[in-house]
Amino acid sequence: MTTCSQPPRRALITGITGQDGSYLAELLLEKGYQVFGLVRRVAFEDETHRLHRIGHLLDRIELVPGAVESFPSIYGAVRQVRPHEVYHLAAQSYVSASFDDEFSTLHVNINGTHALLAACRDLAPACRFYFAGSSEMFGRPAETPQRETTPFEPRSAYGISKVAGFHLTRNYREQYGLFACSGILYNHESPRRGFEFVTRKITSHVAMIKHGRKNRLELGNLDARRDWGHAREYMEAVWRMLQQERPRDYVICTGVLHSVREFCEIAFAHVGLDYRDYVVSNKRFFRPDAELLVGDPRLARERLGWRSRVSFADLVREMVEHDLALFGGA
Repeated sequence: MTTCSQPPRRALITGITGQDGSYLAELLLEKGYQVFGLVRRVAFEDETHRLHRIGHLLDRIELVPGAVESFPSIYGAVRQVRPHEVYHLAAQSYVSASFDDEFSTLHVNINGTHALLAACRDLAPACRFYFAGSSEMFGRPAETPQRETTPFEPRSAYGISKVAGFHLTRNYREQYGLFACSGILYNHESPRRGFEFVTRKITSHVAMIKHGRKNRLELGNLDARRDWGHAREYMEAVWRMLQQERPRDYVICTGVLHSVREFCEIAFAHVGLDYRDYVVSNKRFFRPDAELLVGDPRLARERLGWRSRVSFADLVREMVEHDLALFGGA
């Protein structure tokens, strides 16, 4: 007697070319999923740069051309894939840029989320939907640490757009019965982080200074503190959210604050240098929305069985090691 194996589950990831999307794609492939990624058409014309984070996966995933702000392309992608799980990670995600281009941030992030939810409701109502929220939704928090019940007080267009996406996701869960949940993720980093983010700016400059390519690093407020974790671990939490019996929203974080100064100290010390000899604080880089954002991970620990395990120091050293190799070899 022969047994018929079940076909693999199909997952659609928006933002698959980013830091989070690449780690999530790896995780899903390890778990036997058939992985599809929504990618802008221009990416196919410049694969070396635009697809570099998933270059090692291209023979194992299927890319679907489309843009999150285009309802027809979103609708077509969901109709093509008929996903069992949807992970909506794509967004204009650089907070500082959201101050400069508020209209684009709000348009892309809100309309893209709405379009994807509507397409899932119409074409794949049994699928499970994940929306990538952010600690920036709390903005100027009413309590510390923040938890799932903390009121939102966003202080940037990016944070506002994420609050809107959160409420859209909850509405589709409550009004249409979609298995839809949001992850309120705090800062998560890795060697795949973009160079425009302060953590990667630090580690790339450490590598370039060590190799004699730079002699100083200008940053904003060195005493600004954040709740930093590893992106690879956070994607494990995201996957676990969609495996639960009932959908709900979760704060994903370490629950521990570290300063930009600490990040610099560990990064420079890893290559035998003192950050004070190279780092300059420039008020031009101070963010107007900086608040004390630190999360409470208890619900994720209790319900998802998830906790952050990579230490802050190990995360920093991993990023430095990667950039040492990238900028000339360790």
